[in-house]
Amino acid sequence: MPTTPTWPGVYVEEVPSGVRSIVGVATAVAAFVGRTARGPTTVPITCTSWGDFQRQCGGRWTGSEVGAAVEQFFTNGGGQAVVARAVGAGTLTARCDLGGVVLDAADPGAWGRALRATVDHGTAGTPSAIDDDAAFHLTLEELDDDGEVTAREVHLRVSAAAGAARGVATVLAARSVLARVVGTPTGRPAEVDAKPFTFSGPGATTPDGQPPDTAALTRALELLEQADLVNLVCVPPPDPDTDTSVATWAAALAWCERHRAILLVDPPSAWGSARAAADLTGGYDSLRSPNVAFHFPRLVAGDPLRAGVRRPFPPAGAVAGLLARTDAERGVWKSPAGAEADLRGFAGPELELTPAEIGVVNGRGVNALRSLDVAGTVAWGARTARGADTMASEWKYLAVRRTALHIEESLFRGTTWAVFEPNRETLWTELRLAVGSFLHDMFRQGAFAGTTPREAYSVRCDSTTTTQADIDRGTVNILVGFAPLKPAEFVVLAFQQVAGQASD
Repeated sequence: MPTTPTWPGVYVEEVPSGVRSIVGVATAVAAFVGRTARGPTTVPITCTSWGDFQRQCGGRWTGSEVGAAVEQFFTNGGGQAVVARAVGAGTLTARCDLGGVVLDAADPGAWGRALRATVDHGTAGTPSAIDDDAAFHLTLEELDDDGEVTAREVHLRVSAAAGAARGVATVLAARSVLARVVGTPTGRPAEVDAKPFTFSGPGATTPDGQPPDTAALTRALELLEQADLVNLVCVPPPDPDTDTSVATWAAALAWCERHRAILLVDPPSAWGSARAAADLTGGYDSLRSPNVAFHFPRLVAGDPLRAGVRRPFPPAGAVAGLLARTDAERGVWKSPAGAEADLRGFAGPELELTPAEIGVVNGRGVNALRSLDVAGTVAWGARTARGADTMASEWKYLAVRRTALHIEESLFRGTTWAVFEPNRETLWTELRLAVGSFLHDMFRQGAFAGTTPREAYSVRCDSTTTTQADIDRGTVNILVGFAPLKPAEFVVLAFQQVAGQASD
């Protein structure tokens, strides 16, 4: 507030500069949608390392390709993965009836067989002694295949009484990652030592159920609405012996277009040739969107779940990791392809493409994966699904599209302060300064073409972009333009032999 002088002297007043800082959002937060061995099915799971995924989702699993894709993501430079778990029909939850209190495993799936529950009423004269007839100590343990305890939770003085401050249902809901209370407790359970969780019913022998169908995967996609930010989306096959359906890809694409994300589409196993990939056979032609990137062929690696036997894997997880690594080292405006764009952890592509075949798929908007001497397996293309030469799309290149999406998301989040501000020249000036500062920082990092800011980007927000009619509707318009960097896909060297006398 302005200072009101009341006596002779010097007054100091801080005046706001009107300059607001816009911070660029992360560019390679990858979402993995599909079946995992364990994990919640109502919220997305954030993992910042492969070990984190193993703890929360169970690691690699024979029932799904999600685990392999996430591991390949982190191996190739990924930093943050968001997992949306899908479960198919018939997936069961392990249960333990303690008598008075019934527990379910925190999440559905066969992993619940590894849980044990112990009830202790306490011993008089010890710090944990219990005088309340409704209270008890509850210990939950998870065991590995060798019977060794891998996780233990001890919940002291929980109560089966209705309305108790430490009601067992309340405590487990807030603090346990292993179990939940089913229904309403009817009384304190009797003491029991390491009682196992079990399955019952017609599906008890196959508690993991069927692979999730398109409807289940679409429901899992919606979990991503709860994630703060997602830039890349992968939908690994729901079963190692099948492909992700085109209907599922279409649902994922719709989500990506609403949320400014890129969908990395895995090639189906039926694409056994460059021509099949170039034609996007099998209905994949319906996915030609600037928010889609195809990579072909699949990549071969040893499978630790099959005694190291080599087999082909969908490449999207590894490509997502490559994008994250390229963004960290060079920036989102650098095309994720070339001799430096190596895909780590693979023996090579399932199909070796000739230079002519690479030219065919590249010209149709499909990015080739190939082997190079010394460099190993690399990405040799960086186009969107709209990158076919005949389309002449402005979103031909993946780096250009991702740069635009990065700017859009950053400005969307960074200008929310302007909502409900008076729509006048003061606001327009502040918006120009904030957006211009953000773009200038990108320009200094080499994100745009052009040697001067005027050549690289432009920001307009004034009476020409926001008319009186716009003001009356409560709208302020900002026009942002930038000159994108485009990759040098074809480097042509011209040699000329000059005939003449040799110099002495």
